[in-house]
Amino acid sequence: MPCQGRRVGMKQQYTILKNLDNSRLIIREFGELDKDSLSLLCEESYDDAVVSDAVASGRENVISVLRTNNMYPPRGHAEKIADMVMDFYAANKSEPVNIAIDEPAASSKEIRPEAFMGIEEDTEVIDDLLEEDFDGESDDPDEIKIDSSIKIADDDSVDVEDEL
Repeated sequence: MPCQGRRVGMKQQYTILKNLDNSRLIIREFGELDKDSLSLLCEESYDDAVVSDAVASGRENVISVLRTNNMYPPRGHAEKIADMVMDFYAANKSEPVNIAIDEPAASSKEIRPEAFMGIEEDTEVIDDLLEEDFDGESDDPDEIKIDSSIKIADDDSVDVEDEL
């Protein structure tokens, strides 16, 4: 089932379960589209052996396996889902488990200033680019100039119903 678009500020829930013969892991994403009512947004299933291998390899591999074209949760959600999947496999659970995420609380993280350390701004170059005048003429001798000899007359129109 392809995922529907997510809305900012939406409460979400992910349900993790296995199918009847335990050969596939299923993750369902629900969103609160209407107040106090969760709607199924997406359902993705994964081969149990692939997920088991990823669980044995660590959290990053689990996230990598769980993210697909149809279900690509934000990093914070993906980490929580991966942790829950790892716990699900470690405990060999058969009953579904749910993760509830309140979107406003999950997305209200502040941007850390250290994330921008080492980025230097060259405001002088930016200012020069903004102040340059463009007169339409180029100093580049290799610039290609195209003069077209094809002209369209204003009175030569083609009617769709006319035969060509």
